[in-house]
This record gives sequence, structure tokens and C-alpha cells, in this order.
Amino acid sequence: MCHYRGGPLEFDDWDFNHLRDTDQAETHLSKLRFNSHCVEGIGVNYGLLGNNLPPPAQVINFIKSKNIQNIRIFDPNRDILKALEGSGLSVILGTRNEDLERLASDPTFATNWVLTNVIPHASTVNIAYISAGNEVIPGPLATFVLGALQNLDSALKSNNLNISVSTTISLQVLANSYPPSNGAFSEDAIQFMQPITQFLTARKFPLLSNVYPYFAYSGNPDQIQLSYALFRNTSPTVSDGTFQYNNLYDAMVDTLYAALEKVGQPTVEVVVTETGWPSAGDVYATIDNAQIYANNLIAHVSSGQGTPRRPGKVLKTYIFALFNENQKPAGAEQNFGLFYPDMTEVYHVNLIP
Repeated sequence: MCHYRGGPLEFDDWDFNHLRDTDQAETHLSKLRFNSHCVEGIGVNYGLLGNNLPPPAQVINFIKSKNIQNIRIFDPNRDILKALEGSGLSVILGTRNEDLERLASDPTFATNWVLTNVIPHASTVNIAYISAGNEVIPGPLATFVLGALQNLDSALKSNNLNISVSTTISLQVLANSYPPSNGAFSEDAIQFMQPITQFLTARKFPLLSNVYPYFAYSGNPDQIQLSYALFRNTSPTVSDGTFQYNNLYDAMVDTLYAALEKVGQPTVEVVVTETGWPSAGDVYATIDNAQIYANNLIAHVSSGQGTPRRPGKVLKTYIFALFNENQKPAGAEQNFGLFYPDMTEVYHVNLIP
């Protein structure tokens, strides 16, 4: 469920046959309320695939009014970057997938990309990460990711900019996924993920990943508990050696951590750049489910408890998406927004007053 997607993620290889009979109790997390000015670790995706969205300046002010401190944008839209100046928001800035080949093959193009899209805003916009591509591994553009990372990193450093450079993956990079400790990169992905993660480790940059329990559940509703996908179980649902899981989100993230460990890169931090639950367009996409998922996700992330494999570490997470976007594929894809384009709530989330 991404801004740039060839089709919905598939999780047919996830084995969840034994998950149906565990605790169905609703977690207390959904009852938590947050009264601080922001919720630690939570951000939102600001996509533009709609023909009825408010202008960027209005959107950025709206985001600030809702106590959201972190946003992700998918390409260097000049109007959005201008609106972000002086906002204090932390930003993930994406490159266009179609620019990856030139970013990789032409250092001058990468330098000009930085000079055009970063330097004019560097003193007034807090760009935390640049994502070279979105969900291109595995695939025909995957071969360009490492070169793009290297050239962008060099261009940033030559301009004395301390900005992390990474790429955004989907969990289609994984082959084995159950239990989480068996997580491993697929044959199609590992040839790219091995050098990319070596690059990230050497520079202490994070790996950006989109994580969707919704797609895992909707593809396997007979094998996965809805309560497990919605953070509603209060007792362990999956036992994986010493690790115990009561929600699917942690299990999916830890599967990626296990894959990183298997390629010798255990110190790479994962930042979840997209997760969410649609409110319409599918039998499992309801306002109730979307609201439960979002609020329990926020409570879980902001608790700081981390995942079983990475306890006590805040897992930075960006909710998809700010608005419903009517130019995405029909159905659930158009209904991941926290807000309608007129800026009224689709449902209430607890980080928003």
C-alpha cells in the first residue's frame, strides 16, 4: 500500500495455521490517551495521488496543528519543500524511482539532485533521511540502488550535510518468514541486500521498510487471527524460542531483523516507513478495524518497549497515510487515510487532539 506500487503485497508464504485459538482479549493499549504535544516515534506519509487534496502550505499547517512531528514525502515536490521551511517537522525525502538509474550511473546527476532538492532547503527544513527508491527490490531497478546510495551520500558529504541515505523496501525481499527467527532474504533480493546493508552498517544509516499486517491478514484470513493483526491479543500468540509475540507487526519487523542478522548486519536499525489499515474498499477494511489498528499501533510504538528481538528501542513508524487518495487503484488502496481531503477525520487517532 505504497505511493509507488506495482500491486498489493503478497504474504502467501507466511505460515499462520496455528494462530487461531489464542487469546482474543482486547489489549488495554487502545484505551491509552496521549496528552503530550507529540507521540514519540510516530510520523505520517503525505502522498499526492489525489485530485482533490488541499494545497501543500495548508497541509503542512494542518499537520502541525495535529501534533504530528514527522512526515514522509515520496519525491522532492517543490511546493511541499517550500511549505516545510521553518515548520520544524522532521522529513523523509524520497527520490523518484525513475531517477535511480541516473543517480547510480552519473555522480554529476546525483550532485545536481542534491543541489536542486536539498541545498535550497537545508537550513530551514529538517531532512532526516533520503530514500533512494521505494520498493524496487527485487526488480529491474534494484541493481541501481547501491550506486544511487553511494553517489547521493558523496554529494551530501561534499556539501557538509549530515543526512542519512537509505532505500525503502517491502517485505517481498524476504523468503522465509515464519517463525520470525527464520527470516532470510530471498535469492532474488540477497544479491542486492547484502551490499546495501553493508553500506548502511558502515555509515550507521537505517534500513527503511514498509510493513503491512493488513495485507498479511487479508491474504490469509483463515490462518491469522484478526486480533493478532490489530494488536488486541494480550498473551503470546507465537512462541519463537525465547521470543514471544502477541502482535503481527512485531513479528514482521523481527523477521526482517533476523534476515539482517543472517547477512552479518545485526546493527542496522529498521525504520518503518509505511504501515496502516484501510477503512473501506475490502471486507476487512472497516473504520473500526482501521481505528483499532492505528490507535493500538501508536500506543505500542510510543510505549518504547520495542520488539521482542529489539526490546527497549523505539521503532520509528510512519502511518500510511495522511489523506484518502482517489487516484490510487480503486478499492482499499484509496482508503488508507486518517483524514478525508477536506481535512475532516475518517476516524479519531489518539495523537490528535
